[in-house]
Parts: sequence; C-alpha cells; structure tokens
Amino acid sequence: MTVNRIPQIEEILRELELTTSQVEASAVVSVEGLPICSAMPLGVDDGILAAMTATILSVAERAAGELARGKLNRVLVEGGDGYFIISSAGRDAILAVLTKSKTNLGMVFLAMDRACEKISKLL
Repeated sequence: MTVNRIPQIEEILRELELTTSQVEASAVVSVEGLPICSAMPLGVDDGILAAMTATILSVAERAAGELARGKLNRVLVEGGDGYFIISSAGRDAILAVLTKSKTNLGMVFLAMDRACEKISKLL
C-alpha cells in the first residue's frame, strides 16, 4: 500500500462516521495486524487494536471454514456498552468499527459494506 492512499481511506472513515450516527469510531488495519489509519477515541492503542482485529478475523475465518458456514461476512462482538464489528475490506485490509449499544445493525452493516468496497478498490 502506498502512503498517498491514506488521505482517501481517512475520508472513507469520516464519511462512514458522518452518515451512520451509530458509528463512534473506525479503523482500517492490515491483515498482518498493522494499523493503516484510524479514527479511534483517545486511549485506544492503534497497534493493539490492529493486532486484535487481525487475530479475531483470522480465527473467525478458520471457524467458519471448519464449521462449513461458508465465506465469513463479518465478526460482531457485543459488549454492554456497544458493538465491535470487523469486516474484510479486500484481500489486504480489515475495517473495524465501534458502535453504540442501541444500534440499527442493518444500517451499520450496509454502511460498512459500502466502505469496504471503496477501501478494497484503493488497496
């Protein structure tokens, strides 16, 4: 990935957060677990987030395959204060999103799918 793509990816993340009010934060990380760019709240370590995101996606893809569930669409982690949602953004990147607890997940999934498509074209 070239560095000159980062402003375009940042714009996609800003658009995701502006058009989907339930999205509180977002990040794009590499499948190797390295941060590409993020709009995460203060106190969230981009490096740790990237490593966890890649690990979770890798394990979920393996589980989906082993359990004959087909191609993995997304991973959803539900906590008391909201959701952490992970989705592949092409072969080389992963989109991670934090949302509020009372969220219209269908709208978030749709917005994430659109963002992932744009990101995959850039990378």
